[in-house]
Amino acid sequence: MTAPDGTRQKPRQLTELGDVHDFLDEVRLRPGMWLPDSSLQHLDSMLVGYRVALAVHGTAEDFDFWNPGCQGPFAEWLWKRLDRHSSLGWAAEIEREAEASNTPAVELFFSLLDEYRAERSQPKG
Repeated sequence: MTAPDGTRQKPRQLTELGDVHDFLDEVRLRPGMWLPDSSLQHLDSMLVGYRVALAVHGTAEDFDFWNPGCQGPFAEWLWKRLDRHSSLGWAAEIEREAEASNTPAVELFFSLLDEYRAERSQPKG
C-alpha cells in the first residue's frame, strides 16, 4: 500500500494496530497472506472472529462489519449503495459485483470500504 506522500507503507506488528481499520489496512497491504484465494468469505469470517474476541475480552470498539442480531453498518450502507438487500451478507454480494464487473473482489471491497469510510467521516448536514 502506498502512503499519501508516495512512500510504500511497511507491515506493522499486530501489537501496533489500534482497531479493525488498522487491521484491514494490513490486509490491504498483503491480501495474499491474509485471504486464501482472495476470498472475501474468509475476510468476513476473520472479522466475525475479531468481533467475537472484542466481546469475549470486554473491549469497546466501533465495529462496522457484524454485530449479533444485525449485519452491521457497512452492510446497511452497501445495500443502499447497490440498491438492493441481501441475506447472504456483504462478502457474497461484493464477490458477485466483482465477478459481474470483472474486477478482483479484494480490490472492489477496498474501493467500497474507502468510499464508506469517506462518507462516514463527512460532517452531517
